Amino acid sequence: MIHYVTQNGIGNAWVANELSRVEAAGLPVALHAMRAPDKLLHDSPWAVEMNRRTELMYPLPWVAMFLSLLVAPFRFRGRFFATLWNAFFGRREHIRARLAGIAHLVVACHWATGLQRSGRAVSQIHSQWINSCGTIAMYGAWLLDAPFSFTGHATDLFRNRSALLDKIERANFIICISTFHRDFYLEHGARPEQLVIAYCGIDLSWFYPPASGKRDALRPYRILSSGRLVEKKGFSDLIDACKLLADRGERFDCVIGGSGPLEAELKAQIARLNLGNRITVTGKALLQEKIVDFMHEGDVYVLPCVWAADGDVDGLPQMIMEAMASGLPAISTRLVGIPDLIHHDETGLLVEPNNPAQLADAMSRLKHDAALAARLSEGGQRLLKQTFDLNNCLEPLIDKFRQSLAKAAPGQRATGSQAQQSTVTS
Repeated sequence: MIHYVTQNGIGNAWVANELSRVEAAGLPVALHAMRAPDKLLHDSPWAVEMNRRTELMYPLPWVAMFLSLLVAPFRFRGRFFATLWNAFFGRREHIRARLAGIAHLVVACHWATGLQRSGRAVSQIHSQWINSCGTIAMYGAWLLDAPFSFTGHATDLFRNRSALLDKIERANFIICISTFHRDFYLEHGARPEQLVIAYCGIDLSWFYPPASGKRDALRPYRILSSGRLVEKKGFSDLIDACKLLADRGERFDCVIGGSGPLEAELKAQIARLNLGNRITVTGKALLQEKIVDFMHEGDVYVLPCVWAADGDVDGLPQMIMEAMASGLPAISTRLVGIPDLIHHDETGLLVEPNNPAQLADAMSRLKHDAALAARLSEGGQRLLKQTFDLNNCLEPLIDKFRQSLAKAAPGQRATGSQAQQSTVTS
C-alpha cells in the first residue's frame, strides 16, 4: 500500500486531483493528514468518501503518544536511535526547525506505531509538501524501514523549509512540479536519478472555452483574477496596474475572486485609488465546480505572482491552468515554475514580478489585439493537452508508485514485528 501524507487531506484541490488519479490507476492508497480540512474544494461523492477515509494525526492522543514514545526504542530498535540523533543533531535551517523536528519525531513514533499495529503493508510513504507533514513522513518511513518520497511546492521549500537537506538525502525519489524545482533540488544536493518531473495538471474534461460570440459587446473589457487573498498572489500589483489603465482612459472592469487575510487591505487600496466602480473583490473562495462559469465571464486572466516578504511564493498555480483551459489568455510573472506553463508570446504573456507598469502594458496589449488574445488562448489549450492533462501528467508519479509496490510484493512484510503476517493487496 502507498501511504500518502498531507497537511489537511483533500482540503487542497491539487491533493484531491492527484489522489483521484492514483486511485483510478488501481493503486492501493491510504491518506493520512495532520489535520482535517477546513472545507472541501470538491463536492463530488469521491471527495466526500476520501475525506471520510482520511486518517487524522491531530488532535494528539497524549497518553497513547507518550506510551508509543516509551516503547519506541524496543519496537524500532536502532532506527529509533538513528532518528533521535537526526532530530537533535541533523542539518537544520534554524533553531525553530530543530524544535519542530523533535516534536514531529514524537508524532511520527505514534503514527508509525499505529501503522505497525494495523498490519497494513507499507510499500512507500509519500509526502505532498515537505515541511511539517514531510518531517513526520520522513521519520515514519525511517522508523518502519520503508521507502520515503515527496513532492515539494513553494511555501514548504522556501518560507517554511525544515530539514530539507536530510529529506533530499533520504528520499528514494522526489517529484518535481517544474524544471525550476528540478534545478533547485540539484542545487541542494539531489542526485539526478532521484528526480522525476510530474507536472501538477488539471482535469481538462471539467473545462471548456465559451461558445463563440458569447461575450456581451456592451460590457467593459473584463479582467479576472482569483486565489487566496495573500501577498504572494500579487493582487496589490494588479490593482496598481488597473489604476494605470484607468488613468489612460481604458474602459474595463476587474473581478478578483477569493477570500483571505488581505481582503480588507485590498479593498482599502481600491478605495484609496478611487477604483471602487472598476474592481470587485468577491471575498468568497471559488468552488472547483464553479470555476469554469467564473472564467467565462472574463476576457483575460491575470495572476501577477510575487515573492512575499516572508519568503512565500507560488510554485505553479493551478488557477492559471484552469483559466487557460476555460479559453482565457493568461498573464503572469516570470517566477518559479510559471514559465513552464506560460511561454511568453506563445501560450500567454509574462512580465517581471512587482512591475505594475509592465502588467498594465500586457493587459492593454491583449485588450486591443483580439487576434493575439485568440492565438495565445489556442496555444495555451494545446500546451495543456500536451503537458498538463491530469489523465497523463501524473504517469511518472504513478509509475514510481507501481515500482514501489512491485518491489514490495514478493513476501512484503507489513511493518516491524508483523513482517510475515500481511501481503500487499494490489
